Amino acid sequence: MSGHEHDEHGHDPHEHGGASHGPAPLDGVDGTELHAVVDALAQALHGYVETALGVRAEFGASESDEDPRILAIEAEVGTLNARLYDLLHERLGLHADLTGMAWDGEEAVDEDAPPEVVELDSFHLGFLVGPPTGTSDLSLDSVLGLVDDAGAQVAQSLAEAGFEVVEWTAARGAPVPFDEDEDDEEDTP
Repeated sequence: MSGHEHDEHGHDPHEHGGASHGPAPLDGVDGTELHAVVDALAQALHGYVETALGVRAEFGASESDEDPRILAIEAEVGTLNARLYDLLHERLGLHADLTGMAWDGEEAVDEDAPPEVVELDSFHLGFLVGPPTGTSDLSLDSVLGLVDDAGAQVAQSLAEAGFEVVEWTAARGAPVPFDEDEDDEEDTP
């Protein structure tokens, strides 16, 4: 950044002085204004629910999303969230992430983060097998079951070693290619 630097929220990084941003524990901070913003935010959210119930009783879902009453309360909630962030930052030195969403068992996703690149590679283990020698109830058809059982053990060992086994298969004949883009398969004649 050139000139006067600001973080993603418009804060000057050089403003991080004083006790609120220091390494020592912070005691005796008056939380009255913080609680007032939380109360206003809670009231706005209750108003949003009541308004949404009324709007939805009048209109369909897509029309309700664009209703000016809904949009006005969403803007108010956004402003109150920003005010709470600023107060937490100013008074406590916190960079609170209070507006992310995560469902049970899922981690919040940072939508601004670059996509994670996963490098995949395929490995093959081949066997050239003849019929059993001597008297046996087994045939070449039973080999696939044995290879499949062994494949499950290898996949488990890889997972236990920390690798992510995205897909595995056992096949008779040539190795089965793993096609990362199934649409390519449909395009080939």
